[in-house]
Amino acid sequence: MHDFCFTFPYGMLLIVGGFIGYMKKGSIVSLAGGAGTGLLVVLAGFISLKAFAKKKNSSLAIVLETVIAGFLTFVMGKRFLQTQKIMPAGLVAGISALMTCFYVYKIATGGNHIPPKAE
Repeated sequence: MHDFCFTFPYGMLLIVGGFIGYMKKGSIVSLAGGAGTGLLVVLAGFISLKAFAKKKNSSLAIVLETVIAGFLTFVMGKRFLQTQKIMPAGLVAGISALMTCFYVYKIATGGNHIPPKAE
């Protein structure tokens, strides 16, 4: 499985979550945090997809994805431990932890595997 296959839904989830936080509570921090990290994740996925189309790997994209997911795991995990609220902190921390593990796995296995050219 290629990293961008999970990266786009993950990024969209972050964007939508930030927007929902803004709509429900009027929280500019939720909007900025969710949309900001979500857009960065989607951008990294786009970079990875474009590199894959050229039959290459993008180490920039996978490192950016890993750093953002790890950061969100830490920040939202800390918030969850303080508040004990599943929504949104526990959910984002859990999904981000899974994504961090996936990205570390992709780094450890050499990134996206490029299929050999059929002759």
